[in-house]
Amino acid sequence: MPEQAGRPRSGVGGRRLAAGTGLALTLVLGAAAPASAQAADSAAPQTRCQLTDPRLPEVSGLVEVGNRMLVHNDGGDSLDVFVLDSTCAVVTVHSAPVDPYDPEDLALAVDGTVWLADTGDNTGTRPTVALLALHADGSSSVFRLAYPDGPRDVEALLLAPDGTPHLVTKEVLGASAVYRPVSPLVEDGTVGLTEVGSVDLVLTGTPGGPVGRAGQLMVTGGAVSPDERWVALRTYTDAYVWPLTGSDVAAALAGEPRRVALPEAAQGEAVSFTGDSSGLVVAGEGLPSDVTVVPLPAAPAPATGAAPADGSLPGLLSADDGPPPVAAAVAAAAVAGVVVWLGGKLVRRRD
Repeated sequence: MPEQAGRPRSGVGGRRLAAGTGLALTLVLGAAAPASAQAADSAAPQTRCQLTDPRLPEVSGLVEVGNRMLVHNDGGDSLDVFVLDSTCAVVTVHSAPVDPYDPEDLALAVDGTVWLADTGDNTGTRPTVALLALHADGSSSVFRLAYPDGPRDVEALLLAPDGTPHLVTKEVLGASAVYRPVSPLVEDGTVGLTEVGSVDLVLTGTPGGPVGRAGQLMVTGGAVSPDERWVALRTYTDAYVWPLTGSDVAAALAGEPRRVALPEAAQGEAVSFTGDSSGLVVAGEGLPSDVTVVPLPAAPAPATGAAPADGSLPGLLSADDGPPPVAAAVAAAAVAGVVVWLGGKLVRRRD
């Protein structure tokens, strides 16, 4: 019997915005306002491949892993992570007996653990949300979280270089809150979240998404670059990129981002940095659906914090637990990393 990550699902309809939401918000929001972030001029986006596999109808999270991509669906009755090649063909599927409620985003930790943010809550009724961990050895874990101010709908997970997870809410008026755990996560237990920042978005005029202009304000995915120097959030229509120093995600999001208009898509939710951190890889729900590489413009590199000398992951491990052997060995090896798929397991190799 699969372990349930959250309360019983209320049906697919509970995960989607009502069809009239876009029209109603158009009346509330009025004409497009100037964007608070400077739009970036970049090279033309390039379609990498097209999702056509019927097993991938609702791709919501994506991470580029060497010459592979890890993706997951919004929904399902088990924890499934699909490995795709550069043509969008499914190479393999890694599964675990966990029944998710509404998984919305994906991130990869230094020890090879794949984290899914089971945090979707369009109806605002979940007493807790969850982070689901699919470990490199095939085992899985469930870590539950509770907001301090009631249920929130979240589709973006930002996993800081030190392993601390950050959740960014999806708001129809563009004022997103940023949360992180108040203490180390507890397997099969519940840890509180605390608000550590905010992101305020305004209308940009970029077309796309299922809810009209409101889609320009709603955060649907997040990513941290492999070189640990950038953090990104996306909406249905645009991406925002901030320089990251160390693991202080909240401080990064308090700065001024570069905005990148994304190719128009029916429901774009997934975002990842490319392996060399020079661009973004974006995808969305529905079939067929394009996986597109969007280059980022050149910009001065920010300072970057060094990885902890002991390889610890403060946001994921208790203070009394040492880091997993893989994480300790990998993190101690060096600073710059490349993620590869090796022998059926995820390994982060640092050269």
